[in-house]
Amino acid sequence: MSPQERLSIVVPVLNEEGTLRKLIDEIRIALATAGIESYEIVLVDDGSSDNSWSLIKSLSEADPSVIGYRLRRNFGKATALALGAERATGSVLVTLDADLQDDPSEIPRFLSKLDEGFDLVSGWKQNRVDAFSKILASRVFNFTVRNVTGVKMQDFNSGFKAARREVYTRIPLHGELHRFIPVLASEAGYRVAEIPVVHRARVSGHSKYGAERFARGFLDLLTILAITRFGYRPGHLFGGLGLLAGVLGLGFILYLMFEWLFFGPIANRVLLPIGFLLIFSSIQFIVFGMLAEAMLLHVRPRSFSYLLGETTKSGFGSGKFASRR
Repeated sequence: MSPQERLSIVVPVLNEEGTLRKLIDEIRIALATAGIESYEIVLVDDGSSDNSWSLIKSLSEADPSVIGYRLRRNFGKATALALGAERATGSVLVTLDADLQDDPSEIPRFLSKLDEGFDLVSGWKQNRVDAFSKILASRVFNFTVRNVTGVKMQDFNSGFKAARREVYTRIPLHGELHRFIPVLASEAGYRVAEIPVVHRARVSGHSKYGAERFARGFLDLLTILAITRFGYRPGHLFGGLGLLAGVLGLGFILYLMFEWLFFGPIANRVLLPIGFLLIFSSIQFIVFGMLAEAMLLHVRPRSFSYLLGETTKSGFGSGKFASRR
């Protein structure tokens, strides 16, 4: 990060009145120690029910570098991060949680890693200070995401990240998709790295992580797979499902025909309606895939410049496109 660049610290807040003031103090100390003078701290209140918003207003009045935004209700962490990234003015964004479990003194390490040529750097809570049930659930989730998406990271749940601004302007964030920011960034062609970070015990408030969020995370994983693998070829997704259903249905019908020819009536066999249902579903999947491809032709942008990182020459048709770095 060059001295001319502005740094934005984006912090989603949900019922963290007990930690906010100390967090701001720690961020100020960390940036001052690193010699970073051009920065802003963007606090996004995600519908807190305690006095977090009153404290944010107080902090903002006392320090012009602190900017607060309040959502009308609790929309979720991904939405809070998306709003903070949209309103931030810095060319580099650092995100961290407001519960003080992330240590702001490690921000310079993230920036140094970005300077090595990466576009997004995520923190790995190597030694988590949490309840065993939460640690176990996180390990299961991380193992699943790592092997399903192919992005070889250890910790997808970490909110401690640093990224170039364009990363957040190019990837969708809603629902619980904040966990998959590295996956979405990697799929978009950005260089992603991970560094181990210190994880501290919670000193105030309570964890927002529960079984419901764990389940939603796996549902969002299906969304990510659809976005990253079939976003530009939905016909392959629905066509593949249609072919699979068709092959199974046809197999059941042929098997029943064999039984009918050699062993007698098959009217009461449950495989008969299942076979016809699968064949009918196969036709529907294939037609739906064709319609999805047709719709994509109309909504797909005519220019793909947003996918480009760099170009060797300016002007249309004047040179070959180069890779991002």
